Amino acid sequence: MSGGTLIALAADEVIMSEYAVLGPVDPQLGEYPAASIVRAAHQKPIAEVDDKTLILADQAEKALAQMRAEVGNLLGGKYPAEKAAELAKLMTSGTWTHDFPITYARAKELELHVRSDMPENVLRLMQLYPQPMRRQPSVEYTPIPYRTDRRSPVAGGSS
Repeated sequence: MSGGTLIALAADEVIMSEYAVLGPVDPQLGEYPAASIVRAAHQKPIAEVDDKTLILADQAEKALAQMRAEVGNLLGGKYPAEKAAELAKLMTSGTWTHDFPITYARAKELELHVRSDMPENVLRLMQLYPQPMRRQPSVEYTPIPYRTDRRSPVAGGSS
């Protein structure tokens, strides 16, 4: 959803059907949300955080700042500066989980430029290109770390 949302945010206006959703565009570093990495690193005294976690948190902070700036740029000129900054922070800062659906109603509440009067011709065009049916979720969280040493990159200890 996040990739499609970035494309949608670049548009002047988005037309959403009743089943369409947008999603947060918060950066993900490997299997972890950047905002969660930063929070985890700041919850312990720095002496108790290992070097790999500190490096990961540094990268996460950069990713959050970069994405917020990019979304702000996408929204700039379409919204007042204060509203663009508010939306950029909301969409990128880990307010929701990465798979959180932003429905049409929620997008309206957020004051995104969306409307729901989907032209019939667009719906007919979409019917010509059916999406394959999947038995897997579009966003999948793997419960185990990808690292081979089985230690969490946000675990305590020093390097």
